[in-house]
Amino acid sequence: MRVSVKALPVHDIIKDLAKQWQVEIHEDSGELTIEIPEFLGTGFVRGTSFVSGMGIIEYKGTFLKNTEIIFTINDTHPLKFIFCSEGKVEQSFEEDPEVNTINTFQNVIISSSGNNGHILKFKAGETVHVTSIEIIRAIFSHRNNHHFHGLRPEMKQLFEDSVAEKKFFYQGNYSIKAADIVDQINDKEFTGFLRSLFLEGKLMEMLVLQIFQYEDDMRDDKLPQIIRRSDVEKVNKAKELITNNLDKNYSVEFLAKEVGTNINKLQEGFKYMFDLTVNKYMQQVKLDAAKDLLSNSEHNISEIVNLIGLNNRSYFSKVFKEKYGVSPNYFLQSRKEKAENDQ
Repeated sequence: MRVSVKALPVHDIIKDLAKQWQVEIHEDSGELTIEIPEFLGTGFVRGTSFVSGMGIIEYKGTFLKNTEIIFTINDTHPLKFIFCSEGKVEQSFEEDPEVNTINTFQNVIISSSGNNGHILKFKAGETVHVTSIEIIRAIFSHRNNHHFHGLRPEMKQLFEDSVAEKKFFYQGNYSIKAADIVDQINDKEFTGFLRSLFLEGKLMEMLVLQIFQYEDDMRDDKLPQIIRRSDVEKVNKAKELITNNLDKNYSVEFLAKEVGTNINKLQEGFKYMFDLTVNKYMQQVKLDAAKDLLSNSEHNISEIVNLIGLNNRSYFSKVFKEKYGVSPNYFLQSRKEKAENDQ
């Protein structure tokens, strides 16, 4: 099924879809929501526009039929930052047969050239959650943008290109911070006026992250520093290596190479997920294991020190007391007393 949308901004896009699908529009302080009609699938399309020229539109649900939404207007199309949080969606430009697949946790930045539109393609049976930040540059340029100082030349040119002279396409894996913002937007924590303020703030925050992420991907050293949602799996692999090999003292360099990332991204991932550096996380896991062994095994302190790979009893006693407030002997004595009482 093909739906042709000939409207801007986001408010008018949703109104156009509602008219063609013959569904009602629900409004909450400027945020419009329509349900995907039963003959087409389940879910909703939701969005809003702001006087700054920014807008956001979400597509969340499952289409029963292959569905194409064709954005075709006789005007300059917005600059779009599209994120896929679930499933996958295909994107193409009207004048270009090439199809780009946006998978889960991927994002694209797109700008059509001239009045040429673009197409979003939803596969039948594929549950998706796609969020698009849309910027009408001719309006956005009226705010004080400080001449886009500090942006890479190609990104600066993209924002200044209010009549879309050039086509632009970038695809990457979005960061876990960006993923959190998408989740916050979808949670509907606020309603009414507060929801409107919340959304506008989150759009600005997301825009900052996306520009920063693009600049990070374009680094001359080809070593991006921002951890992406897709990198979480690598952090978890490093975590498993640590927890499954307590007798080993892995270096951060070794772990990063073993899981296929770089040191900075691994460190950032541990800091974000566990609020600890890699080495501090490793120490914590070893000490937690030591505490369990002291309480529930027959091993003595020297044996436990070797089992967790510290090999230095005095250092072990020092860091153990710092963490738990008591020495290892306290747990050892408690274990002996428990064993005697059980006899």
